[in-house]
Amino acid sequence: MAPDFRFGFGLHAAPRQSSVQDWARRAEGMGYDVLHVPDHLGAPAPFPTLMTAAAATETLHIGTFVLNAGFYKPALLARDVTAMRDLTGGRLELGLGAGYVKEEFEAAEIPYPTARQRVDHLRHVVEHLGEHAPDVPLLIAGNGDRLLTIAAQRAQIIGLTGGDPASDGGDPLAERIAFVRNAAPERFDDLELNIAITAMPIDDTGVPDLSITRRFLPELTDEQLLKTPGVLSGSTNDIADEIRRYRDTYGVTYIIVQQPHAEAFAKVMALLR
Repeated sequence: MAPDFRFGFGLHAAPRQSSVQDWARRAEGMGYDVLHVPDHLGAPAPFPTLMTAAAATETLHIGTFVLNAGFYKPALLARDVTAMRDLTGGRLELGLGAGYVKEEFEAAEIPYPTARQRVDHLRHVVEHLGEHAPDVPLLIAGNGDRLLTIAAQRAQIIGLTGGDPASDGGDPLAERIAFVRNAAPERFDDLELNIAITAMPIDDTGVPDLSITRRFLPELTDEQLLKTPGVLSGSTNDIADEIRRYRDTYGVTYIIVQQPHAEAFAKVMALLR
């Protein structure tokens, strides 16, 4: 029997309490499993927004996709995480990444570490949370070898950015999943594999708006962006078939879409459940 899917969506703009609550109720009603908030300056503050969403719903899980570990001291983060866990009745899923936007570190008046230092700090945070909040599901998202090694060994959910486009004879997503398997073979069968969708059609044209994807992969052409795992094209049925292929080919069962896609993807979810 094929494993069940889980679906989430990222809330990027909800300036008032009422709009957060409305989106949370709509997400729960549409059948989403998790509502996510990112961690960027200029975006909603993650924990207050998530707490507001949780208070307006009954079964919807809430999560961060993803916290910039470099912004947090482990003990202070563990305090907030355990409080959120308790206040939401165990509905929190914590997503972490190493951070990558230099300008945000500078705006926060935090020195911008090297890539190695950022991953080292992520490991430090993860180890502390493993000791002080071991019952909070942990998602780690990224693409590099050192980060994915930490994820394979410590997380319950692996966020596969899969940013490289598929090319003739190559499958970057399959290669990254194989790397995760080799990094922790004894844990691999228990891991949940995730992909965040950054572009998909929201009308009948079948053509995705690539503007969000382009922010993360500015060096790629439109043709290359269309070949990345985070971009979906075609009809509702086409997209459902592609999501099934992600599960059958790669073992990916957890899909996150973005706020503009929530209603269009709900039609896809109906075909997959």
